Amino acid sequence: MAQPLHPAHPQDNSPTAGRMPSVLLWTGAGLGALLVVAALALWFHYGTQLFFEMIRTGLAACF
Repeated sequence: MAQPLHPAHPQDNSPTAGRMPSVLLWTGAGLGALLVVAALALWFHYGTQLFFEMIRTGLAACF
């Protein structure tokens, strides 16, 4: 079968071609870990009752 002269998606053979999805994945994982650490820090600093009260108040303000 004949191949098209101009492919719809040209191949990128540069050394950084497959790097962008990996960078985005690691950035997302780092931000997620940072959020978990921040939540745990607030929990240990303020205690369980105040921590859940802050979450409940924040959710009530959203809805």
